[in-house]
Amino acid sequence: MPIFKRNRIRHGELDGAAEALRSPRRLRLLLVDENPTARAVVARRLSHLNYDVVLAENGFIALNLLVTRPVDIILVDMGLTMLPAVGMMQKIRAANLAGNACFVMIAGRLDSQSTVEALAAGADDHVVKPFDFDVLDARLRHLCQRAEQVGALTRHNAELDARIARRAVELGETREALREMQLDRARLVCSIQALHDEVERLHAAQG
Repeated sequence: MPIFKRNRIRHGELDGAAEALRSPRRLRLLLVDENPTARAVVARRLSHLNYDVVLAENGFIALNLLVTRPVDIILVDMGLTMLPAVGMMQKIRAANLAGNACFVMIAGRLDSQSTVEALAAGADDHVVKPFDFDVLDARLRHLCQRAEQVGALTRHNAELDARIARRAVELGETREALREMQLDRARLVCSIQALHDEVERLHAAQG
């Protein structure tokens, strides 16, 4: 499948390099649309907005691509027929192929019912055709930023849970070690007492 990448830095152009360093990171986007003209137009515009765009002409190809190619955003046209958009999203999530990727649905202006169904099924956002690419860019980056924050919070919580589990194990080991020490002390006290009793008995026998 074609990948649209825009070369922002040309050899010897320092201004272009500086611009690339200042620009936001390139987001990986999978565009799923059965209309070849729409795919080409949207991919070209998004590539100029600093996205690496991978194209899929139907939902089945999208599923296969995601097996080996993680993305940040999955942009799906609601007019898919071979594998409907909502069904494709559900299959991707069920197979755990999306990771932290955001699902954004492209709907027609009069397709409000499909949009409601997609959002109810778990889509993160939707855009209505025709759309302003600058607004689309802002919405996509906002979604990705939020997803990254949620992912960071999830990782932090997982690390905290792991740390608590380790501390619990360490505490259990400490308690076990303390119990063993207490048993050793009790055995030592018994041995000392037995030795003392034996010394007393010997003294009494000698007297």
